[in-house]
Amino acid sequence: MEEVNKTQMIKFELSGLTQDKELAPFLFTFFFLVYLITIVGNIGMIALIYASPRLHTPMYYFLTFLSLVDLFYSSITTPKMLADLLSFERSIYFLGCVLQIYFYSALASTEVLLLSCMSYDRYLAICRPLNYVSTMTRGKCFCMAFFSFSIGFFQSSAQTSCVFSLQYCKSNIIDHFYCEIPPLLKLSCSDTLHCDLLTIVLVSVFGVCSLMTILISYTLILHSIVRMKSSLSRRKAFSTCSSHLTCSTIFYMAVFFTYLHPSSGVLKTQDKVASVFYSIMTPMLNPLIYSLRNQEVKRVFRGAIEKCC
Repeated sequence: MEEVNKTQMIKFELSGLTQDKELAPFLFTFFFLVYLITIVGNIGMIALIYASPRLHTPMYYFLTFLSLVDLFYSSITTPKMLADLLSFERSIYFLGCVLQIYFYSALASTEVLLLSCMSYDRYLAICRPLNYVSTMTRGKCFCMAFFSFSIGFFQSSAQTSCVFSLQYCKSNIIDHFYCEIPPLLKLSCSDTLHCDLLTIVLVSVFGVCSLMTILISYTLILHSIVRMKSSLSRRKAFSTCSSHLTCSTIFYMAVFFTYLHPSSGVLKTQDKVASVFYSIMTPMLNPLIYSLRNQEVKRVFRGAIEKCC
């Protein structure tokens, strides 16, 4: 029997988004604009919340962290993808792949937990308004945000350690435009069962628990809104939740399409498109949705523009 070469990989090659050299400039221009909007939108949202005392509430406190996560989340994959579209040299060193997977997984998990915290905040604001101020104190908000980041980075440490404790001695071509765990595990010559199980368990636990928190919170919120006698109160209550509900829906639809899609030997085009939406488009959409759908943010933004002019 032929011996398997057990030499550890020094670097990997990424298949990228496209092999078409004529399509690459268009994709580069499009995703560069998306990334630029992401950077400006999230930094602008953080600055607006910080500068306006009217937005110093628990909801916008969590939104600040969400914008911060989106800012770094998109920066994990997009600059490398843009460089690969121009150069067609899509190599990434082993350590670079480790860092990309670690921070990508950590920030994705943190975003999931922050969305859950924001749904709980909306539940207290609408269903328990008399206890809202005494419950959602600054200390509690900080603890919830700290818990989200801590758990996100802890689970990423476990997942990344498991993946990169394996030997990679097969092909060094990752069939994706960034380092992702499922296509990377296919290159390992070690037994990947425990890493596969760990990935499934962590994704399921984080996804299901967070989704259930959001669904239960909004079921109770909807029940409270229906019971309100004033149509003005109903509209006001719904407007405070619509932005968060829209962001959560887009995020989870992209996640479920990406990770619950039937696996195949090679990632198909639609899988990469879903990954693009999940990792690049969603961080851009979040600040835009909160800017366009949230009346309070629009009022503060208009006030800031008028003050500057």
